[in-house]
Amino acid sequence: MAVTVHTRYLGGLRTEAEHLQSGNRITTDAPTDNQGKGEFFSPTDLLATSLGSCMLTIMGIAARTHGFDIDGTEVEITKVMGTAPRRVVEIVVELTFPSDYDAKVKKILEAAAHECPVANSLHPDLKQTVIFHFGK
Repeated sequence: MAVTVHTRYLGGLRTEAEHLQSGNRITTDAPTDNQGKGEFFSPTDLLATSLGSCMLTIMGIAARTHGFDIDGTEVEITKVMGTAPRRVVEIVVELTFPSDYDAKVKKILEAAAHECPVANSLHPDLKQTVIFHFGK
């Protein structure tokens, strides 16, 4: 197996991760409520972002497979933190589609969202709230 990501601690509660296949880099920062400056995504922000991006990607694959598109679909993500231990306790994913679809397409999209690999990889105790808005 090849390494996917190489991450280096920069100091000052920051890291830099490099995606080895593409060379793209992401800097993280601790959030302001945990001794950081909050100037970049925090690691837990990336966790929540991964869920929303994964859902969009898998819905895009389903749309392509079934001959429609979801271009322009947007997602807003709310991360809810808990304490003792400090952890993400809920991720709210609110999807807004630019079009209204028929019942069959809505069912395909909803099923695809819930079958994304990130959603299936998260612990069942982490609440995933997914809200669908069709037709802006």
